[in-house]
Formats: sequence, C-alpha cells, structure tokens
Amino acid sequence: MTVLRPVRAGNAFEETVERLLQAIKLGVVAPGGKLPPERELAVQLGISRVTLREAIRALSDAGYLDVRRGRYGGAFVTYVPPKPDAGDLRQAVAEMGMAELSDALTFRLAVECGAAQVLAASGLTQEQRAVLVRRLSDLNEAGLDDYRRLDTAFHLSIAELTGSTLLATTCADARSRVSDLLNAIPMLQVNLDHAAVQHRAIVDAILSGDPDAARRAVTEHLEGTAALLRAFLS
Repeated sequence: MTVLRPVRAGNAFEETVERLLQAIKLGVVAPGGKLPPERELAVQLGISRVTLREAIRALSDAGYLDVRRGRYGGAFVTYVPPKPDAGDLRQAVAEMGMAELSDALTFRLAVECGAAQVLAASGLTQEQRAVLVRRLSDLNEAGLDDYRRLDTAFHLSIAELTGSTLLATTCADARSRVSDLLNAIPMLQVNLDHAAVQHRAIVDAILSGDPDAARRAVTEHLEGTAALLRAFLS
C-alpha cells in the first residue's frame, strides 16, 4: 500500500487522516475491507499508535470506517463511492475550477507516462510481469460496482512495479486529485470496451520493453479520459 507512507512529524494527525482517506477513496482498501493491524499500520506510517487511533476515530466519526473490537475486530471501510452521475461531475468540476482540473490532468499525464516508460525500460522479472497481467485481468473481469477501484489498482500498479516509492506515491497523489471526477463519469459499455483495448495496449508495450510505445499508449488512454470528461461537462 504505497499510499500509506510515513507522515511528517509536525502534522502527524492531519497527514495520517489524509493518508488513510486517500487509501479509502482510491479503493486500496475495498469497501468492507479491513485496514492493516494497528501495530503494523503505525510502523508503516511512522507514527505512534495514539496518533493512529485518533485518526481512525476521526474517520469513524465521519462515516468512513467502522471500528470493531474483539478477536475479529479492526477498522473496516464503510465508505462506498457514489453512483456515477453527470450532475455530480459538473458540481465537482465547479468546486475544483477548470484551471485546477486542467492542471491535475496534465500532472497525471506526466507522471503516468513517465511510470510506464520507466517500467517498460526496466526489464521486468517474471513475477512483475505476472502482477501486471493479473491486474489487467482483474480489471477486465470487474463488474460495474468494482470497476473504478480495480482501474485505480491497475494504473497504480504500473508505478509500484518500477520499485520507486517516490514515483508510486506521486502517481497515487495524481490519481487522488481526479478520483472524485472519475467516479462520477457515467459508465457506458462502449467506453469501457474502448478503455479495455487501450489498457491492453499499455500492457503489451510494457511487456515488450518498448518505452516509447508505452508512453504513446498511456497518452492516448488519458487523453481519451480527458475528452470523456469534457463531453459530460459540455
């Protein structure tokens, strides 16, 4: 879980809430799923268990987590992304502003293209190849309710497989900036079919060790997503 990286000591509570909320909204921990054990999570975030408990309590009070005690207890995700709705999309864009939206899409394009290029040039191990293929297979088999979460997992896996924590966390941040917008796009089968072809092209380029083709495939895919956003906003 790359998004659950160490936080800065000066704003430990606030950043812990941010990290956990990012993991929840990106679907790193699926609805109904459980966060890692408290001891493990505190070490991963580089914070005290007291700070972690405070952050979990805040997210529980806000309705994102359900904290259960006992042998089979833990912090379980209760957040479920709202159903896709063009009206919600317009509202989210209005709150963000067109300039910030354009900046976020440019940022995402730059970091995801870079991640794909780096991975394609790295000479993947058999295990890395298997992970990438499995992520694509999971996405292709996803139902509508789980599509966005597995789409996120697929995209973030490309950065994570590079082995660069900085790149992986940057890609997660870039995805977070547009996550609510992507979740609000109505899912039409023709668009999902087109995205499946583009995802396959990205994977094929990476597996064949062609950085330029990987960059072109990611660019085509993300520019298509941007065009879809504009279409629903027009």
